[in-house]
Amino acid sequence: MPAGRILVVEDEEKLRRVVELHLESQGYEVEGAASAEQGVPLAAPVDLVITDFRLPGMDGIQLIKQLQSRGVAAAVVVMTAHGSVETAVEAMKLGAADFLQKPFSLDHLSTVVEKVMAVQAMRNENRRMRDELDGRYQFDNIIGRSAAMRDIFQTVERVAPTRATVLLAGESGVGKDMIARAIHHHSPRSRHAFVKINCTALPENLMESELFGYEKGAFTGASVSKPGKFEQADQGTAFLDEIGDVPGNIQVKLLRILQERQFERLGSNLTRNVDVRVIAATNVDLRAALEEGRFREDLYYRLNVVPINIPPLRQRREDIPFLALHFVQKLSKDLGSRAKDISPAAVDRLLEYSWPGNVRELENTIERSLVLASGEMLQAADMRIEAARSANSAAAAQSQNAPLLPEGETLEHWEQMMIKEAMRRANGNKSQAARMLGLTRNALRYRLSQMGMDAGTEAAGE
Repeated sequence: MPAGRILVVEDEEKLRRVVELHLESQGYEVEGAASAEQGVPLAAPVDLVITDFRLPGMDGIQLIKQLQSRGVAAAVVVMTAHGSVETAVEAMKLGAADFLQKPFSLDHLSTVVEKVMAVQAMRNENRRMRDELDGRYQFDNIIGRSAAMRDIFQTVERVAPTRATVLLAGESGVGKDMIARAIHHHSPRSRHAFVKINCTALPENLMESELFGYEKGAFTGASVSKPGKFEQADQGTAFLDEIGDVPGNIQVKLLRILQERQFERLGSNLTRNVDVRVIAATNVDLRAALEEGRFREDLYYRLNVVPINIPPLRQRREDIPFLALHFVQKLSKDLGSRAKDISPAAVDRLLEYSWPGNVRELENTIERSLVLASGEMLQAADMRIEAARSANSAAAAQSQNAPLLPEGETLEHWEQMMIKEAMRRANGNKSQAARMLGLTRNALRYRLSQMGMDAGTEAAGE
């Protein structure tokens, strides 16, 4: 593959030929033209145009203007006679990338071309990423080209038109809120309310009144009746964020909402009907909470109709360049930053980091970097990644590099092997096997049911 495509516009045939031959020897694909009029039609597919300023007919400045009017994205280097500094300045103001003052050495030509082509390669890569952001790697404002994210986009498209309950699972900062909003936006309920309920932020003693509302006089200070979040979301969508933090007494009422679409306000015996779609999200393992008795099994299965697991950013690093460019474009204008692009070297720095805070942390990093950057493109030196956390992550990675499981083994398979061995040693007695594993009998039964072994033999007297 050639290193790049270059068009040389020079009316002096010998000089044009020397430049062409030298650049071809450097690995470039080169074409020549004796005038600007000949060069303009040839310029569209090239990366760089090297043009003399003084040409028969159209001069170099007019050529630059012609290329710009046609939307040609090629960089331009202008060759000027000795002492024509004003010409070079004028060309640079119009957008020329550099200039060559005649006579010039072939080494100097190589240096200028190499520098300009490197910058052009960055621009082409950013243009490619920008085009892809506008295409199949974006769903609303959710960015992702990884296989996992494209599967999520397809699931959202399929589930959005239905009224099915969705359970979003993933670490904090992966974008559960945005996916919930995308489901609502693409549903028949999009004209009605999307009500987000942060279960962690609601004090337990106020949760019932906030979710289901209350009647006047229901408690001290209730001077008027007030509808709850579910009434506000009627005909629309209720998004229950951090559903794992809901206390047991509220879980019963949520189950009724999901099963019967009914509830009563605090302080009232009047049963109210509500038509609301529920999307729930959690950053904890609800199955573990289920085994420990902190979450109702019937509520879990009612919520887990359509599960969507959103992987952390460290497991989909191919999304990082596209997310970074998206955030640069999104934040640059609001922040008044000169930087409108991000260099490949800066992206490489982002790829080296583990992103414990996921997409939210990446956006904050880009915002911080834009505020402090001074150039028109974010460079590697501009990236303000939290150094202490990065260093700690690297140290932890080195100290914990040894695998905990045998090569090729998974945690799920290893756990199943241990359970089967415990059941073998206990001759099928679940209580005895549970004690061997340090589990409650119900926790073991749950795991066995997940493995399809719940009908195993039990000893008499269990």
